[in-house]
Amino acid sequence: MAVQRPAPFFVADSPGLDFLNSRAIPVDVEVEWIESGEDFIAWLLGARLVPSEAIAELRKTAVPGEFDAVAAQARKLREWFREFVKAHRGRALKPKALQELEPLNRVLARDDEFGQVVAREAGRKKSDKDGQSDLLVSGLVWRRQRRWRSPDALLFPIAKAMAQLVCEEDFKHVKACEGHQCTIVFIDRTRGHHRRWCSMAVCGNRAKQAAYRARAVRARK
Repeated sequence: MAVQRPAPFFVADSPGLDFLNSRAIPVDVEVEWIESGEDFIAWLLGARLVPSEAIAELRKTAVPGEFDAVAAQARKLREWFREFVKAHRGRALKPKALQELEPLNRVLARDDEFGQVVAREAGRKKSDKDGQSDLLVSGLVWRRQRRWRSPDALLFPIAKAMAQLVCEEDFKHVKACEGHQCTIVFIDRTRGHHRRWCSMAVCGNRAKQAAYRARAVRARK
């Protein structure tokens, strides 16, 4: 009987790092959440990086094996980015890191993104610099859109998430979970930046149990 795969982990506080965690060892055994094209689609929908209507449109024209091929490209991009993050996490990125990001820029250069004026969601407000909220004057808003011409376009929101990570986040706060064998990475947004675990319910709880057992052993000696 095949072992049932757990649901993907979205605990990184960064879509780019969540993508790295689509292959991880959350609890002792490595799990690959993007083994196939359908897996890739399911992960993208779970991460809310691609609208379901875009997937429906792509299915109409995709040829057999096309989604699987894109999934393979996604895995390759993920493993390249994993090495970049591993090499740079824990310290601020310097401009010279740009030289290592050419594979990412090549993907971004293929993106067919554009902007549109659309209706603002009802009830949305804006906050000024003092935190005061007021009704917006305009019921319209500028929003980025994307033309989903082929399954290859599924790589673009991931590439954009990676670009936002390297351009907008402080890599000093990119950390790896301290859990035993856990390979999940995340952005530490806690006050004081003391986060140690991917999840207190998983690795944090396991660490507490291990510490309790260790204290019990010492107490019996």
